[in-house]
Amino acid sequence: METSAATTNSLDLAIRQHRTAKNTVTLCHNGSPLANRDVLVEQKKHQFLFGNIWNEGSIALANGELTGAEKELALLEVERFIQLFNLVTLPFYWAQFEPQQGRPQTERILNAARWYRDQGCAVKGHPLCWHTLTADWLLTMSNEEILEAQVARIQRDVSDFAGVIDLWDVVNEAVIMSIFDRYDNGITRLCKELGRIELIRTMFDAARAVNPGVVLLLNDFDVSPAYDILIEGCLAAGIQIDVIGIQSHMHQGYWGVERTQSILERFARFNLPIHFTESTLVSGHLMPPEIVDLNDYQVRDWPSTPEGEERQAQEVILHYKTLLAHPAVQAITWWGLTDGGWLNAPAGLLRQDHSRKPAYDQLLGLVKGDWWLAPTKMTTDAGGQFSFTGFLGEYELSLDHQKATFFLEDKGETVVSINV
Repeated sequence: METSAATTNSLDLAIRQHRTAKNTVTLCHNGSPLANRDVLVEQKKHQFLFGNIWNEGSIALANGELTGAEKELALLEVERFIQLFNLVTLPFYWAQFEPQQGRPQTERILNAARWYRDQGCAVKGHPLCWHTLTADWLLTMSNEEILEAQVARIQRDVSDFAGVIDLWDVVNEAVIMSIFDRYDNGITRLCKELGRIELIRTMFDAARAVNPGVVLLLNDFDVSPAYDILIEGCLAAGIQIDVIGIQSHMHQGYWGVERTQSILERFARFNLPIHFTESTLVSGHLMPPEIVDLNDYQVRDWPSTPEGEERQAQEVILHYKTLLAHPAVQAITWWGLTDGGWLNAPAGLLRQDHSRKPAYDQLLGLVKGDWWLAPTKMTTDAGGQFSFTGFLGEYELSLDHQKATFFLEDKGETVVSINV
């Protein structure tokens, strides 16, 4: 993969332009400025959401289900998760979340959601309505009954998790939902009857009715004009989509900067935030290009290789830089921390033994290095002020034994007054 220095420099410049702010902080005590005082400033969180998905070990760990070597392995993976990521996506696939009607796995997933939140992570639920991995028991129902059950499911889960999960992929992969023909399922039946736009309206309305402050995504892997047209139709119909979700499973090869930027520009025209909800790049051989549905590529052994890991590291860094350089993007979720997840692909940032790949180390070097303010001593001037430029997010100021938290939330110059 060849990327010019000019391209990389351009991305780095755009990241600084869109993700940092120059700030003037005024330090006061009882309303009077504290002049010539040494303070320590340290970044605590990014405003940008760097995400990854759950793993079964972390859910089991949060529910006290592991002991011995299994617990130690799960703790190691969780440690590496928390070190790098501040957003987790938890599973709400209906077939698994409620395999028996009326017996959802609410308590188990809620325990995991609270556990991640306590580690400083934002939490997202995925998905509320999808034709794949939906409940088999819907097949015995009429379309009217399926609709009633789907709406009730959304309202129950959004309500039960409110305050812990306030970010949801509501409808997943709606572009193909009504024409999906791999196997019969209740949601495709429903979509055929209602149409995509009316189904999306109904599901979004159901979620917002029980949690008005919720953030709702429409999510899809299809980045063709069909998705543009669907979004345009939804907005024209008055549906409030809070965030556009875009999947980027690149098992057949990295999209490249130019294609990624082209996709971003097409969807940025809606003036909505964009989340890259499912990103992967493999560190082994690439999936054959003739495969249309990635799920059709089923192999028992798909090893990570040294050459593949170096390629993956370069592509991961370029992918993240390209996305952060665009102001519409607010979140990137990598789809699996460890190899061997979806499709058994070597798409993790950790190997199966949880050792770190180059992609993990290099991404960590950006997120908690180049894009992070380490503890830095600063001195106030005669007016009790000091200025610095930092990445948007949460910061902590220490003066003697006192601490104060402040936030950089806007581009440009801001003034923050802190009383200590």
